[in-house]
Amino acid sequence: MLETVNFFETATSRFAGSTVEFFDPPMCCPTGLCGPALDQTLLDVNEMVMALKAEGAKVERYQMTSHPHNFLNNAEVMRLVRERQMEALPLTLVQGQVIKVGAYPTLAEITAALNGSLNHKTGDLS
Repeated sequence: MLETVNFFETATSRFAGSTVEFFDPPMCCPTGLCGPALDQTLLDVNEMVMALKAEGAKVERYQMTSHPHNFLNNAEVMRLVRERQMEALPLTLVQGQVIKVGAYPTLAEITAALNGSLNHKTGDLS
């Protein structure tokens, strides 16, 4: 009996086709990891971005100065920025829905949102 072996098998990524968008506050570079003192939060976000991409998610990061059209083209993002100004940033969207405002979410929060089990958050800015 002949056994078929597939050398080109591809593993399905659990977040393939999913989108995560970060609307970042102004930073010196796209990741914020370019200054003399590294910010642990930004290191964590960078690791989270790599983990999400490894799982097949499309991850985008936008800054107002370099990607103004992404801010302007999203009515909910612009509403929050108008209402809360810089306190609204960073803003995180999963599948086009705002899940966190004013702080970066954890990987667990993004994973929960991608799995559909997270209630949308607006962050505590009080």
